[in-house]
Amino acid sequence: MHYHLIGIAGTAMGSLAGLLRAKGHRVTGSDEGVYPPMSMVLEGLGIEYATSFDPAHLDPTPDAVIVGNAISRGNPELEAALERRLRYVSSAEVLKEEFLRGRHVLAVAGTHGKTTTSSLLAWLLEGAGLAPSFLVGGVAENFGTSFRLTNSALFVVEADEYDTAYFDKGPKMWHYLPQTAVVTNVEFDHADIFRDERAYRFVFERFVNLIPRTGMLVLGWDSPLARALGSDSLAPVESFGLDVEPGKDGSAHPKWLAHDLSHGTERTTFTIVRDGREVGTVSSPLAGAFNVRNCLAAVAAASAVGAPWEAVVEGLRTFRSVRRRMEIRGEERGVIVIDDFAHHPTAIRETIDAVRQRLPGRRIVAVFEPRSYTAQRREFQEEFRRSLGRADRVILAGLFHPERYDRETGMDPEGLVKAIGADGVQAEYLPDVARIVDRLAGSTRPGDVLLVMSNGGFGGIHEKLLARLARG
Repeated sequence: MHYHLIGIAGTAMGSLAGLLRAKGHRVTGSDEGVYPPMSMVLEGLGIEYATSFDPAHLDPTPDAVIVGNAISRGNPELEAALERRLRYVSSAEVLKEEFLRGRHVLAVAGTHGKTTTSSLLAWLLEGAGLAPSFLVGGVAENFGTSFRLTNSALFVVEADEYDTAYFDKGPKMWHYLPQTAVVTNVEFDHADIFRDERAYRFVFERFVNLIPRTGMLVLGWDSPLARALGSDSLAPVESFGLDVEPGKDGSAHPKWLAHDLSHGTERTTFTIVRDGREVGTVSSPLAGAFNVRNCLAAVAAASAVGAPWEAVVEGLRTFRSVRRRMEIRGEERGVIVIDDFAHHPTAIRETIDAVRQRLPGRRIVAVFEPRSYTAQRREFQEEFRRSLGRADRVILAGLFHPERYDRETGMDPEGLVKAIGADGVQAEYLPDVARIVDRLAGSTRPGDVLLVMSNGGFGGIHEKLLARLARG
């Protein structure tokens, strides 16, 4: 078949394009604002894509048009597809019918940690000789890609709770036929499409309700909203966590528990206990307590499908993380530049803490672009104050498409930096990338860590910072 993807450069859409190509389909697409790593992935696969939207891209007529969830009415290609009565579908529906149906799907859901956990799970299964297919929301460093298609019966998929398409406002993960399901944690997010925490929680309740009795739910114990999902599951539940305190169901601790955590400059070491029995001590290059939880989730899911312990230990030891997850982009004049995808207050807090554990004694300068809908909403401003305030210095960039918000709904950047400053942390609001680079180039000192956080390209700020620092 010939599939044409409108919005092909999104992480999920680009990965789906690669899977379709691997299956032998003809794939074309279009998008605007294409940037690495997806631009490099598409070019490496030889997939034709245009960097604009135009009805002419639908000639010759494709067998199906896949409409990305960032595409809305008014897009010229979408309008042409509707007028010409072409077959159009969502990416989630194509993924389900082309790749997931008939396989054992290991679906990794949760507000935080989905990409790292699903990438790690795929690597653990690879080390166990199970050669899974996978699709994750970032480039898994061990594989050098965000997707792979094999003949294995196992398919690891990152199960996103965001909506599916303009014509399907339900979450993508409801399409994914979970057999072994992971819910890492649940915390209100995506205030642009969910009216409140109750609506957000329902998405995960329905997801759990899709797991067959013969399946398995791997559940984050340390997240109260996630823990509560266990009572709704008709499938067996394997809980995991760090904190030992009585649960509402009367159980005293999670089935999978990590303790004796040791955070080093190169590795994190911890001991895993299952059902009260010590299984063994493991190490991982991942930093931070949140990543220990991600490791436990992947270990529990891998064990559920038969991965032997020895392979799990080796997989944890050799996992190389995911691009844009605390990724060191370079060091110039003693200043380290780190790229991270964090955009929710909790993720920012955990990332700053993890960097402090991994690079003790260094001054952390948090450079944050409020780009996602959540990051730009006023509801989260006080939480951002507390999270960003854990850094030693804060640079806040301008809102992304500020015209989408008014005084009641949008973040007040100047108010936020003033509040952070009142807490005793130096904070500045610098709306554009050029001003940020200029300011940091003249004020950083050897030993500083520039922790750049955004869920977008951020104007290529990482390369610009490194180049400017190199010039002195």
